[in-house]
Amino acid sequence: MTVSRCPWGETNDAAMQAYHDTEWGVPQHDDRALFELLSLEGAQAGLSWRTVLSRRDAYRSAYHGFDIERVAAMTDAELEALLVDSPLIRNRLKIFSVRHNARVAGDVVARHGSLDRYLWSFVANSPIRNAWSERGQVPATTAVSDTMSKAMKQAGFRFAGSTICYAFMQASGMVDDHLVSCFRHAREGR
Repeated sequence: MTVSRCPWGETNDAAMQAYHDTEWGVPQHDDRALFELLSLEGAQAGLSWRTVLSRRDAYRSAYHGFDIERVAAMTDAELEALLVDSPLIRNRLKIFSVRHNARVAGDVVARHGSLDRYLWSFVANSPIRNAWSERGQVPATTAVSDTMSKAMKQAGFRFAGSTICYAFMQASGMVDDHLVSCFRHAREGR
């Protein structure tokens, strides 16, 4: 049986297709998983998602499964080693920002009870379900991602521009931007 997907999910790349079919747009509420998505979206800045997706397992290994406390405790020497001999994208600012953001995330958890509660508050704890018919209609930023970006930067997060925030919102299921023709559009319980 043939299914219709968003254009970027219509690919011979099995990893990208699986990501589209099973992860992208699925509401995520686990703090560790949300921190992972924030970190990976930051790593993607200026690059393709495929570039990051192909290295996701390496990122998970390098950053202790994105355990916020363990990442916050990483030493400069551990981070420097990632710049020398690792399959990660070797950008110093991006690599060090993950530890920095883990420390900020820890502060957010202390203030709000969870990273989930803080991040989902930007969408009133309910996914925004869009009804785009064409890829060109899907925005790169919105007023909500602008608000999230401003708040996150004020909290101290790095690599938290509006475009990164919107991509994070899409990835974490805060926004459903699957095209209406896509079999994943507005599926409850994804």
